[in-house]
Amino acid sequence: MKRRTALTAAGAIGAAAAVTGAAATPAQAQTAFARGADISSLAKSEDYGGVYMWTDGWREDAIWILSKSGVNWVRLKVWVDPADGYNTKTQVVELAARAKAAGMNVLVDFHYSDFWTDPGKQAKPAAWTGLGFSALRDAVYDHTADVLGGLKAAGVTPAMVQVGNELNGGMLWPDGRYDRLDQLAQLLISGADAVYDNASSTKVMLHLAEGGNNSLFRWFFDAMKGRGVPFDAIGASYYPYWHGSLSGLQSNLNDMASRYGKPVYVVETAYPFNPGDRDGYANLVSASTPVSGYPSSYTGQSNMLTAIANVVKNVPNGRGGGVFWWEATWTAVDGNGWDPTDPNSGNAWENQALFDFAWKVTPALKTLGTL
Repeated sequence: MKRRTALTAAGAIGAAAAVTGAAATPAQAQTAFARGADISSLAKSEDYGGVYMWTDGWREDAIWILSKSGVNWVRLKVWVDPADGYNTKTQVVELAARAKAAGMNVLVDFHYSDFWTDPGKQAKPAAWTGLGFSALRDAVYDHTADVLGGLKAAGVTPAMVQVGNELNGGMLWPDGRYDRLDQLAQLLISGADAVYDNASSTKVMLHLAEGGNNSLFRWFFDAMKGRGVPFDAIGASYYPYWHGSLSGLQSNLNDMASRYGKPVYVVETAYPFNPGDRDGYANLVSASTPVSGYPSSYTGQSNMLTAIANVVKNVPNGRGGGVFWWEATWTAVDGNGWDPTDPNSGNAWENQALFDFAWKVTPALKTLGTL
């Protein structure tokens, strides 16, 4: 096992605009402002019958609809051994190859779990639960390297990798929990080393939720920088109905970019186009106006996206890297619910996708593609 910096970690620790598919061309892969979409659910949606259409009812591959609309990045999460067999290396490689063929860059989001990770849960993969800390650190490296090796073999080296997802509470609990910062740093160093060793041109992002919470971001990034964790970009989740005001987001992103000299991204955001649901499973956000001035409507969805993008673009010195819409293609498809352990689970998010209840693009997709 090769490792770039982990051997010195102990010392560091101490210290389209088009509206139909007819005449559009794909977005060109680029490192300019990221107009991104998380499409992690797409492979399962397609396998269970999901379809995607332009406003005139013309069906097309969802990835090409995104690209022709101007989306230039996709984000793909990867789990270790999920119960349903989706969001593994297999699907990540396949979706990444399709995205590259459509001219888009790829961001891979490592959860280091068999299940969702976020500030409230960071469960180890079942296969790692009995490992001691040194072996756990090696497992992070080996899993990261394995996925990157599959991508590289397919000719799809990602432009960026997230080492961990919404790390507010740490990762791989209890070993890398927020109250074990030295061990958390070692795990993150191991993941970053795997990226740099196996994909030297790929950037490493560290990602937190609560994009308007400056004290949280300062605490985390000061702690990780002080423990020698390398990173090239800062990612924030910002859901406006949960994470505070746009002005708070602006202040935090400005401070992060200045304090650490890194580009900042809103790497997860979303907003409803409709307060209802299509599959009979209650949605997480169902208010008619979740944020004052922005109704749950096509217009409200587009306007909120524009407002968030303007925050990122206004980060000084060109350090506002881009915006990613979370789960743009997660429509209400039977069998493609939120819980990989329960085939009958529903989708609590379909009213925030960029495809509506009739499977057609919402106006916010054009907004995203023309930011």
